[in-house]
Amino acid sequence: MTIPSLPNFAEAMSSRNDQEGVLRVAIMGLGSYGTRVAQAMESSKRAKVVGVISGTPSKVENWKKKYGIPDKNCYNYENFDAIKDNPDIDAVYVITPNALHKEQSIRVAKAGKHVICEKPMAINAAEAKEMVTACEEAGVKLLIGYRLHFEANTLKVVNMRKAGDFGDIKFFQGLSGFMIGDPTQWRLDPALSGGGAMMDIGIYSINGARYMVGEEPIWVTAQEVKTDPVKFKEGIDETITFQLGFPSGVVASCLSTYSQNNLDKFFLNGTKGFAEMQPSTGYGPIKGRTHQGALDEPHIMHQTVQMDQMAGIILDGAEPPIPVDGREGLKDMVIIDAIFEAVKTGGKVAISV
Repeated sequence: MTIPSLPNFAEAMSSRNDQEGVLRVAIMGLGSYGTRVAQAMESSKRAKVVGVISGTPSKVENWKKKYGIPDKNCYNYENFDAIKDNPDIDAVYVITPNALHKEQSIRVAKAGKHVICEKPMAINAAEAKEMVTACEEAGVKLLIGYRLHFEANTLKVVNMRKAGDFGDIKFFQGLSGFMIGDPTQWRLDPALSGGGAMMDIGIYSINGARYMVGEEPIWVTAQEVKTDPVKFKEGIDETITFQLGFPSGVVASCLSTYSQNNLDKFFLNGTKGFAEMQPSTGYGPIKGRTHQGALDEPHIMHQTVQMDQMAGIILDGAEPPIPVDGREGLKDMVIIDAIFEAVKTGGKVAISV
């Protein structure tokens, strides 16, 4: 089978973008990442910020001025169910603390709007499954903010693997971590985050292992290290190393941490070649090399590409190169649940996604 080249895919989508409609998006959660997504959409051909949902009136006022948002498209967390009666909004991008995703996404779905939800999509697989079911029953799309599924160098490596350029895949390594700052932030509050580094940065190595290897894991082992039990309280993981096993015999060795910098690396090894990416998941540019040479696809702001392509998925029924739907997000949550279980039991935990 011939694998389409990345430039051809990009050119095809660019041509569609010039011809098709625009996805009208309300941003829920006007923090730093919500701001990044909105800024990225200023360069988008197919997605536009038309509404906001926030509990902070001053932020709403600032966004209204910056993006020309009318009063009727501004909501708070208590009244946003009223978007049901607003024909100006097609989709809501949920960018709030993890523990709020399920309830808010289900409310958006019941209001008849498409849901784009940041990762992790929930705090466990049970919640994620509820979200998938609610969106399917409401007849709306549920997409997860996997921006790297559209990133050019990432897709180049995935296409090389599909084409057999690496031969039989044997090993994957994913290193994901940074030193987290403010100890009072919501990411270190288990009631809001549902976990620590694994729910924030570790999910990149989980998801990356899946799309780089091209298989779904069937077992996991994991070990936790905690050096600061005050900052990383009960329910907040500081550092977890985990190992994933795949049906073909591929093994992945991964690290998730909130206490080390300089960790943003993927390494894929096969019988005929390799791919090394560092940084592998940052906001860009993604850099690296394979046995064939440098990974040097042009960098475009990840969230701009993501929103253009998600508009194509929602409005045109386009198929993404790597899935970004709710069931894709659910798979990562099943694996995270298994990792936490493996930490707790000290044994090998079977995975079925």
